[in-house]
Amino acid sequence: MDSVTENAGKIDIDHLRGWIGNEESLTETLTSTLAARLNATLDRDASSDAGHEAPLMIHHCLCQPAPPTASLGVDGHSTRGGFLPPVSLPRRMWAGGALSFHSPLKIGEDVTRRSVVDDVVLKQGQAGPLCFVTVTHRFSASGRAILTERQDIVYLDVAPPGKTSTRQRPAATPGDDRREIAATPELLFRYSALTFNSHRIHYDQPYATDEEGYPGLVVHGPLQAMLLIQYAAELRKRAPVRFSFRSLSSLFAGGSFFLNASEESGRLKLWTAGKEGPVAMEAYAEW
Repeated sequence: MDSVTENAGKIDIDHLRGWIGNEESLTETLTSTLAARLNATLDRDASSDAGHEAPLMIHHCLCQPAPPTASLGVDGHSTRGGFLPPVSLPRRMWAGGALSFHSPLKIGEDVTRRSVVDDVVLKQGQAGPLCFVTVTHRFSASGRAILTERQDIVYLDVAPPGKTSTRQRPAATPGDDRREIAATPELLFRYSALTFNSHRIHYDQPYATDEEGYPGLVVHGPLQAMLLIQYAAELRKRAPVRFSFRSLSSLFAGGSFFLNASEESGRLKLWTAGKEGPVAMEAYAEW
């Protein structure tokens, strides 16, 4: 019996579904320092002064749990079984999500994130079992709703040697608008630090390649989403009210990738792709 089959047999989905309804609440002040550091990380020329509107999706840098370093798992994630269910599959990724924006977030405000586990589902993929966990986050500040976000997390197995999927995706078509982004280790490290994300696939290349089988450091899905929504707001000269995204393939550090945008039925379709590579993340922005 291979490791994929073994892990599939160990998953007690009824036990994991007991986490549905689990809640968590955290509060943090959005400081000028944090805004300035995010703007610097993304090379944005924008004000970080109190009272100004915050960069879109800076909420991913806020209200993050702070587990002790000694409690982290071998992959750098928190030990499983707290707020999120203890899924036994070794790899965890942010597969996608959807956001509705209610009012602008201002620098200097106290921000509260209330989170709830909405669903836990087990599926069978081409390379083995997949466990999807859906979480809803509601952000508020100064007594008003800021945004609601659905987060889709997927847990999956590490493919056995020689069994990595060889399916080839077609190269992405360039968008009507396009911007090149340098996928440097420095960018990934800074974003990991800002979001308090210690997942080793983003900064520890030997771990990413030798333990999880990637060809290099993995560009964060939420980082791609943040770049896409900010690009959409720049193109339309205002922030969208709805934004959704899903990960289709991985991007890796060491080269560059492109932000792409094209009009589609009254909304803006966006996607990331490496040079001559397939679509990595697909997104839609609506106004």
